[in-house]
Amino acid sequence: MKSRIAALAAAVTFLVSAGAVTASSASADPVPGNPKQFYAACAVDLLGSPVSCLETDEAHATHICQYVLTVFGIGLDCIQR
Repeated sequence: MKSRIAALAAAVTFLVSAGAVTASSASADPVPGNPKQFYAACAVDLLGSPVSCLETDEAHATHICQYVLTVFGIGLDCIQR
């Protein structure tokens, strides 16, 4: 039972990470002073974590994001503006 819960949690985390990686910093406005960060508009889940982000300009951004390496691959680390 514990292994099923752990597998389910890992799958959900992977899907959330995969959904968050839909952002692309190539066309997003970079954050002044930090070229690795970019502006994004993100949907949030019930816990307040970003689950899906799209690159945007500074005026329409809800979050500031950057790519990070996780155990599941590349993900996004976002902070709310």
